Amino acid sequence: MTDEPRTPPTLPSYGEGTLADLASSLLCSLRVPRERNPLGLPESARVCLLIVDGLGWELLRSHPAAAPFLAELATSGRPLTAGFPSTTVTSLASLGTGRPPGSHGMLGYQVAVPGTGRLLNGLRWDHRVDPMAWQPGSTVYERAAAAGIGAFRVAAGAFEKTGLTRAAMRGAAYRPADSMGALVAQAGAALRETERALVTVYVRDLDATGHVFGCGSDAWYYELGHVDKLAEQLASVLPNDTLLYVTADHGMVDISPANRVDVDAIAELRKGVALLGGEPRARHVYAEPGAAADVLAAWRDVLGERAWVVSREEAISDGWFGPVDPAVTERIGDVVAAAAGGTAIVAMQAEPRESVLVGMHGSLTTAEQLVPLLIHGAM
Repeated sequence: MTDEPRTPPTLPSYGEGTLADLASSLLCSLRVPRERNPLGLPESARVCLLIVDGLGWELLRSHPAAAPFLAELATSGRPLTAGFPSTTVTSLASLGTGRPPGSHGMLGYQVAVPGTGRLLNGLRWDHRVDPMAWQPGSTVYERAAAAGIGAFRVAAGAFEKTGLTRAAMRGAAYRPADSMGALVAQAGAALRETERALVTVYVRDLDATGHVFGCGSDAWYYELGHVDKLAEQLASVLPNDTLLYVTADHGMVDISPANRVDVDAIAELRKGVALLGGEPRARHVYAEPGAAADVLAAWRDVLGERAWVVSREEAISDGWFGPVDPAVTERIGDVVAAAAGGTAIVAMQAEPRESVLVGMHGSLTTAEQLVPLLIHGAM
């Protein structure tokens, strides 16, 4: 077995400073009973949370000229850790439930449906999987509404009835908005609809741009400018006694073609593997019966310092997912591989679209794990 990566992974600070802790802290700041406030957020009658898909803390801090409004907020802001894997399905579920991944069970982009021999893609879903059974716990929107708080979600209309929305964000009054101007207008109207409100605004365009062009591209830089303007406009429509929070679901890294390890082309990485889940920066590897130890050894040997490769049991004991509900344990791969540095573990034949993306995320590097917590409004 080769040595582990020289740089240790950035493990999420569950219970202290993750996206799940932000969600519970926001509810506590709205005076919802029995909610924790580990982030110490101030009380407010109304809260607007802007979630910018793909806006990592390090990326934001590296581009102050492109995002002057957000950069100014960052001077008094702080980073949170997203949770593992640092990907949209998992992070939106953490924000939507106020619980860490091991509790809500939304454990990645693609995870095994135990006992079926199939993968569930959390973004595209599968009609054979009931979202409410997959994630039966209450959401922050349901808990807010039960406390008499208006709960709203503002996002593209295409997301309103997805499996992910139903699993992790149900209970919100949905306000479809398919442009940045509409996002601002719908959020402003929702904030004024009730005396106490939790309004979540989600924008995906920065992440989509980074995937296609890279987060080091001019296209990403210009898109960040649009996001900055969106945040500034949201701040301008806030009613009195409202705080605006800005965060993200994950950061991003650019991957060169030379740093892509193709599982489909390496026999040692395919031997004994029944299902390959996750995504290129965070893999769930499901072994054939009796093959888990051999798969773990092979993946460690082939990948070496290019990834942190652990068994399911090691990932759980080391706290990668936070406390894990036994009901979701088998959704975790027998082997879990988090890419280090600029490596991607791709599958060119099985996943042609995902394998050629420029910008990627999911792992335990600071570039992917650290996301901003920015606050605007009277404190």
